[in-house]
Amino acid sequence: MNVQGIGLLCSRGRGIHAFQQALLEGWREPARLTIKDRQVPVHTVDLEHVQDKSVLKKMRRADKLSKMAVLAATDAVTDSGLRPEEVRRLGVIVATALGAHGTTFEFLDGILDFGEAAVSPTAFSNSVHNAAASYISTALGIQGPTLTVTQFFFSFQSALQLADAWLHEGRLDHVLVGAIDQFGDVLGYIADSRLALAADGKIRPFQKSPGAVPGEGAAFFLLGNKEDERFYCRVSGVQFGTSANTPQGSGLNILDIDGMTSEVTWQAFETSPGARIAAYSPLYGSMMTGTAFSMAAGALMLKAGFCYANPVLDGAQNLPVVKEHADSSVDFMRCIRYNCANESSTIHLMKP
Repeated sequence: MNVQGIGLLCSRGRGIHAFQQALLEGWREPARLTIKDRQVPVHTVDLEHVQDKSVLKKMRRADKLSKMAVLAATDAVTDSGLRPEEVRRLGVIVATALGAHGTTFEFLDGILDFGEAAVSPTAFSNSVHNAAASYISTALGIQGPTLTVTQFFFSFQSALQLADAWLHEGRLDHVLVGAIDQFGDVLGYIADSRLALAADGKIRPFQKSPGAVPGEGAAFFLLGNKEDERFYCRVSGVQFGTSANTPQGSGLNILDIDGMTSEVTWQAFETSPGARIAAYSPLYGSMMTGTAFSMAAGALMLKAGFCYANPVLDGAQNLPVVKEHADSSVDFMRCIRYNCANESSTIHLMKP
């Protein structure tokens, strides 16, 4: 299946151009929020600066998660150039690791404060996992099938597999697939308690202790089987397995190392013949669905014939990492993620 459109929203801004600019500029110090009475770095999305009344006019009561999803999904559809009648027939698959957990805890707080009879029904409706997908369908006038995939580290990869099945079976001509997760006070408390946070806000993927910096955002892709001059790349496969079964040797391995797991995943690729390594998590933060942003970076690089340098090079002196921006003849990339059980997922991308 081919990537025909991309929509992105992260701490560096909205749209593919903002993401490209972030890839060119490199790491930037994130915002700092108060967790446990101290300031902690967080890659948070400032919705006040990316509000779009034409898109969000019917979403006054929606929560932040759904608004981020609708903005990124709308940009992916716009970027693809689909006609209105094609948009109506779209399938929608939203992937999330934690869903609208901020709204869920708001609803639970409402029960504790006001009792079951007086709690906000709006908070409840926004707290369910499929709320974001429903908002997307309503905002864009989509009448095709809609589904939400929830899983910790591999929800986006599973969503891609499902989209490929829909397209292969001929159920649809196009599928809108995206990943969305947000930061919240409870998540911040847990991250501060369970993860080794990077005090200076800099994830260092190539050190034994990379450090984590919580992040949030949305990345959506318009996928289809048709080929034209506008599409970014081809998703040639999605694989799951253990580290021992991870395929070796490709033009570029984009690794999701963000301090959320204890495994130093780049060690498996030190001897990969001819392969280079990149990790772009320092740009957008630690997210279980961060692979969607890695895939966006890979798609942009394959289309442009260009490789972006790693934003943080600490500890990478003896590794085959991309150290400078440069034109590239790479025509095959892998986006690789490990979970806490050292199981891997690999998304294969090929040049158009």
